[in-house]
Amino acid sequence: MSPVSLILNVIWVVLGGAWMAFGWLIASIVMAITIVGIPWARAAFNIAAYTLFPFGFRAVSRDFYTGQDDIGTGPLGVIGNIIWLVLAGWWLALGHVVTAVVLAVTIIGIPFAWAHLKLAGIALWPIGKIIVPAN
Repeated sequence: MSPVSLILNVIWVVLGGAWMAFGWLIASIVMAITIVGIPWARAAFNIAAYTLFPFGFRAVSRDFYTGQDDIGTGPLGVIGNIIWLVLAGWWLALGHVVTAVVLAVTIIGIPFAWAHLKLAGIALWPIGKIIVPAN
């Protein structure tokens, strides 16, 4: 991780990253408790880590990154994302949007608000995504 990414991630944690990562972690735990939700729990846990340290990383589709389709990038992934959207995605996305609006009030907060908006999009449709270093 570059020094700039490290500094941005530290500021990020203070300006809303920690509480949104906690929200993702809660969603992951709730999904894991249901046993049926374990695939969603795994995705939510991975994105919780990404939400804690988003600078220096990016989320991409697994089939784009690996060049191969898998269960999460095909029709079952679409069904899984629809279920996720109904059960947890909308409120996680709402949390990111509200935090982005609050941060966008200040000039310094605009880059962090933009990162929250990108995470809101991921919150709506996380299955089939992978977190990779941003090069």
